[in-house]
Amino acid sequence: MSFIYPQASLIAGVDEVGRGPLVGAVVTAAVILDPAKPIIGLADSKKLSEKRRLSLFDEIKEKALSWSLGRAEPEEIDQLNILHATMLAMQRAVAGLSVVPDFVLIDGNRCPALPMPAQAVVKGDSLVAEISAASIIAKVTRDREMAELDLLFPQYGFAQHKGYPTALHMERLALHGATLHHRRSFAPVRNALLDAEVLAAAR
Repeated sequence: MSFIYPQASLIAGVDEVGRGPLVGAVVTAAVILDPAKPIIGLADSKKLSEKRRLSLFDEIKEKALSWSLGRAEPEEIDQLNILHATMLAMQRAVAGLSVVPDFVLIDGNRCPALPMPAQAVVKGDSLVAEISAASIIAKVTRDREMAELDLLFPQYGFAQHKGYPTALHMERLALHGATLHHRRSFAPVRNALLDAEVLAAAR
């Protein structure tokens, strides 16, 4: 499958990481690549080894014409819902670019409202180099945040599961309750909080 690029000179790719986890921010990135400085091996961040991701992360930051991060915190996710919070984080990433793109390509099937033309590209992280680059920047950034959270709350195993609702995470959530960084509106977290209330009331 190949992707036909729109007629535009400055194209930004946008992707998000962290819609599924129960904890932490949803992190988005926007990247405008420099055609004069090609980056070899860009691919969907999920398909790359961690070592390869980290080396590409540094190379993208060094060679891109512009790159920017956007995020929506757990409180915003709880207020808006995850879809709207993701759109907001994407708007923030695009607004943060030091070079204004004339076209934005977004991974997935929905576009946030932007001041320039945009197109959603399903499986864009595998088809569009700019989106692949954005997926790498967003994933490395969020994984690092989960590693930091793991140091603060070692009992949850955040460095391993990155906040996703794995069996280990669910077990620790039931055992230790929710942290301040958990998304209250997500059912497993809501249930853990309710269970804690029930236990407290029974004591």
